Amino acid sequence: MSSDHVQSAERSATGAGPGAETPFLELLARGASVDAYEQPVLLARAEGQPAERIAALERAKLLALRVRAELEGRRRREAELSALFETAHDLAGLRDLDAVLRAIVQRARSLLGTDVAYLSLNDPVRGDTYMRVTEGSVSARFQQLRLGMGEGLGGLVAQTARPYVTEDYFRDDRFQHTLAIDAGVRDEGLVAILGVPLMLGHHVIGVLFAADRRARVFEREQIALLGSFAALAAAAIDTANLLTETRSALAGLERANEIIRDRSAVIERASDVHDRLAELVLRGGGVHDVAAAVSHVLGGAVEFTEAPAAPPDALEASRAEGHAVRHQDDWIAAVTAGGELLGALVLRGHPGLDPVDQRTLERAAMVTSLLLLARRSAAEAEQRVRGELLDDLLDARDRDPRLLRDRAARLHADLDATHVVLAARLEGAAADADQEADARRRLWAAASHLAATRHGLAAARDGGTVLLLPLPPGDTATDVARRTARQLGTAVHEPVTVGASAPVEHLAHRPEPVATAYAEARRCLDALRLLGRCGDGAAAEDFGFLGLLLAGDRDITGFVDRTIGPVVAYDARRGTELLRTLDAYFACGMSPARTKDRLHVHVNTVAQRLERVGRLLGDDWQSPSRALEIQLALRLHRLSGSAQR
Repeated sequence: MSSDHVQSAERSATGAGPGAETPFLELLARGASVDAYEQPVLLARAEGQPAERIAALERAKLLALRVRAELEGRRRREAELSALFETAHDLAGLRDLDAVLRAIVQRARSLLGTDVAYLSLNDPVRGDTYMRVTEGSVSARFQQLRLGMGEGLGGLVAQTARPYVTEDYFRDDRFQHTLAIDAGVRDEGLVAILGVPLMLGHHVIGVLFAADRRARVFEREQIALLGSFAALAAAAIDTANLLTETRSALAGLERANEIIRDRSAVIERASDVHDRLAELVLRGGGVHDVAAAVSHVLGGAVEFTEAPAAPPDALEASRAEGHAVRHQDDWIAAVTAGGELLGALVLRGHPGLDPVDQRTLERAAMVTSLLLLARRSAAEAEQRVRGELLDDLLDARDRDPRLLRDRAARLHADLDATHVVLAARLEGAAADADQEADARRRLWAAASHLAATRHGLAAARDGGTVLLLPLPPGDTATDVARRTARQLGTAVHEPVTVGASAPVEHLAHRPEPVATAYAEARRCLDALRLLGRCGDGAAAEDFGFLGLLLAGDRDITGFVDRTIGPVVAYDARRGTELLRTLDAYFACGMSPARTKDRLHVHVNTVAQRLERVGRLLGDDWQSPSRALEIQLALRLHRLSGSAQR
C-alpha cells in the first residue's frame, strides 16, 4: 500500500475511537468475506452499546473495507500483469540472436491469436527487407520472400516507419503489389495482415507481422499492443546484437578485455535495471513503483506525470524522436503506445546524463507504457466478460449450472446468493448522438466498476445499463436501488434513475427469472420517470397498489401485509373486530354515525376502534391515496380468506 494510503488510514483510524478498529484488523488478517465486516457493528447494536461507539465501528468498518478492496485489487493486478510480462521476463534471459528472434515471433502470434506471425529484417547492403523468422507458415515461397522498400505492406512499413494494417490484402491498393510478393502471400493463404516497425531510435531495423487466413479487423488496442511489443523486441535485438559484437571483439581484438572492463559497470547497471523492473512487474507494481526503482538506479528524482502536466515542447520532441530529451535541468521521456501519448517519466534536476542512463530512462518509459496498457486491457476485458455472463443470464442461453457457477466464480460473483436486477438510465439531455453515446459509455463504465466492487454483473442493454447485484443481509430491493442511483449519479456527475426487481434466487439452476426480473425493473424505472422521480431508485413495493401492476410475480400477500398487516395481526392476537369496523366504515362513506348503526354499537366504540386503527396504520391512513390502498387490501384479504375456505 502507498504511503498516502497508509497516512489516510492512520488519520481515519484515529477518528474511529479506541479499540474500534481491532475486530476489523482481525478480519483483515484472516481474509474474511465482505459480509463478515457487518458483524462487529450488528453485535454492538445488539448489545445496546452507545451511539458514539457504533458510529466509531461504522467508520472503522468502512476503512477496513477500503483496505480490503485495495489489497484485493493489488493481488488481482499482480496476477494479470505477471501473465502479460512473462514475455518480457523470458526475453531478458535470452542471449542468442536467433533464439531472440524466434521468441519474438512466437509471442507475437500468441499475443494476438493469429494464424501466422513473422519477422523481417532490413538488409542495408541490398536496400531491401527479407524474411528472417516465421511461425505458423506452411509455404516455402512465402518464407523466402524479399521485399523492396515500398513494395507490399511490409516494404511500406519498413520504408515509412509506420504501422499498417489491411483487412483484405488483395483488395487493398494503398501499397504496391508485385507478382512475387502476391504469389507468396497467396500460397500462404493470408488475408488480414498487420505490420509494425522494429525501431532503434528513428531507424527501422525490420518489421513484425501478425496475419490471419481470413478477413479480420485488428482493433486499435491490438495495434498498440503489437507496437509496444515490437519496441520491446527491438530493444532485445539491440541487446543481442550488442552481445554478438562483444563476442566478436573478444575473438578479434587485443583490447577486448579493456572494453569489457569499461563497459562492465554499464552492463551491470543495465542488467540491474532490467532485473528490478522485471521483479517489480511480476510483483504487481504500478507506474509509480517503476519511477521509484529508476530513481534509485539513476540517483535522482524520477516521477510519472500525465501528459498535460509535462512541458509540451519537450514531450512532443521525445515522442517524435523516440528518446529522452533534456528540458532545462530535467530529462523528459515520453510514455507512448502505438502513437498514443500516455504520459511522461521526468528526471528532475539531473542535467548531466550519460547515454546509458538516458537509455535506462527510455526503457523505463517503455515498461511504464506496457503497465498502463495492461491495466487498461485487463479492466476492459473484465468489463466485457461480466457483460457477456449477464447477457447469457438475461437470454437464458447457458443452462448448465456448473458452467454458470464457474464463470461467475472467476468474476468473484456467487449465483447461489440472493440478487436484485436493476435497470439504470441517465436523465441528462444529450446535444447530439455522439454525446448520447459517450454518456451511455460513461454509465456502463461506472456500472461495471460498481458491479466489480460489489461482486455483481453489469451489461449495456436497451439504451441503458442493467446490473445484477447481491442483496446484502438486512437490505431491501429499494435500499439497493436508491444506493445504486446515488453511487452511479456521483460517478457520472448526472442524475441516474434506477428501477429494481424483487429479489431473485438460485440463478445458476434457474436463469429464466433474470429476464422476468429485468422486465419488472424496467417497469419500475418507467414508473419513476412518469412520476417525476428522476435520479431516484425504487422497487415495485414502493408504489403501493400500483406495485401490483409493476411486479412480475403479483405479490398480493405482500401488498396486503404491507398495507393492513398490523390490523390483521392485532385482530388475531386480541380477538377484536378492527377489520370488520374498517369494512363498515368505508362502506358507510367514512361516516362514524352510519357505521355504528350498521355494526349495532355505540358511536364511541366506533371512534375508539378507528383511533386504534390510526395508531396501527399511521395518522394519514384516511388520506385519499392511503384510503384507496386500504380498501383494496381489505377486499383482497376477504378474497384470499374465501379462497382458503
